[in-house]
Amino acid sequence: MRELRTEILVVGAGPAGIAAAVSAERAGARALLVDMQAEPGGQIWRGQWNKATDPAARQWLGALRASPVETRYGLRLIDLPAPGLAVFDGDSGPLRVRCERLVIAGGARERLLPFPGWTLPGVFGAGGLQVLAKNGWPVAGQRIVIAGSGPLLLAAAATLRGLGAKIVRIAEQTGWRDLAGFGAGLLRHPRKLAQAAGLARRLAGVRYRGNTWVAHADGDDRVRSVTLASGSHREQIHCDALAVGFGLLPNTDIARALGCELRDGAVWVDGHQHTSVAGVYCAGEGTGIGGVDQALAQGEIAGCAAAGRAELAGAALARRRQSDRFAANLRRHFVLRDELRRLAEPDTVLCRCENVRYGAAATCTGTREARLQLRLGMGHCQGRICGAATEFLFGWNAATPRPPLAPASLACFTATSSSENPPQDPT
Repeated sequence: MRELRTEILVVGAGPAGIAAAVSAERAGARALLVDMQAEPGGQIWRGQWNKATDPAARQWLGALRASPVETRYGLRLIDLPAPGLAVFDGDSGPLRVRCERLVIAGGARERLLPFPGWTLPGVFGAGGLQVLAKNGWPVAGQRIVIAGSGPLLLAAAATLRGLGAKIVRIAEQTGWRDLAGFGAGLLRHPRKLAQAAGLARRLAGVRYRGNTWVAHADGDDRVRSVTLASGSHREQIHCDALAVGFGLLPNTDIARALGCELRDGAVWVDGHQHTSVAGVYCAGEGTGIGGVDQALAQGEIAGCAAAGRAELAGAALARRRQSDRFAANLRRHFVLRDELRRLAEPDTVLCRCENVRYGAAATCTGTREARLQLRLGMGHCQGRICGAATEFLFGWNAATPRPPLAPASLACFTATSSSENPPQDPT
């Protein structure tokens, strides 16, 4: 098995990981940046590597190009078998990386909740459809309903409309009072306010409804209509696709596998982005959902601290305080309503990988029993979808990740290794 050695390993090449790797090199440390995608940028800067249109993406991707940061793309993290050792797998085979310190920048994923019809073809995650469309999935001329919760709905709608889709409705489960409160909070964040105004212009004429959520989707070989609920009122809307997402969740698999402390579903970090495990840092959405500005500030801080030069991150500390206020405003005003816990019917699929129904899962007392009796969460996605759903629906704790963290070849677990860059003689 091939082997690399580096001072600082950064896992995840979204905004936080890019900022961490670049900042670590600027602070005098050797950094290796690894990501499972074919190019850097993460989900938020997808497609920006070769032609950046976002100003922040242009700045940081340009900094990465000019930096001596070593990069490896197209690699999935498989295992963390020992402190300072990570095993990856990709098209070129497995790779071991030995490092002195680790920065986790794994980003976030969508929260999906079960409702009747959510497994029909044509029902997507809101962010998932946005990514597919950016990569060429045809949406031009399609009638699309977007529903769920959070600012991602507007960003997805703007992307899809820009690619020719007809957005027939945006349904936000948060009530109007909270939406107004969130909007008022943006007055403290001029850049966010400008972004919101830009989205509003791009979505002019699209019907947006607060206090509204998906009750069920209907169709035959694919989704044909969506029924939206607002209190006791029901409205059926014919559509070609439904994009639905109930906010974002921090990706904590790597941190949990290492034994890092979590609080409120996110990785706990100190003022320098250091986790509860020595030598392990975390930056970006893994510490709590807060957007790209928070990710960049935390990435700079983590990179400098991991390089032993925390004092270089003074400006980033001030930006992090500002972004923390935005994150708090986001959490406060987009709390999921109780009605969403009652959408699924007994025969609604909850775990798609193992075809476990909601009614069967509801008879279990927790994650362990559901795994033993029903294999819930033991399929290809390893509970990344149904685990978050059962946490919201039943209050269950997520299962502790076990290797392999992603599907892997057997070669990942062999003992033979060959070093690509053996450690240099310090003298």
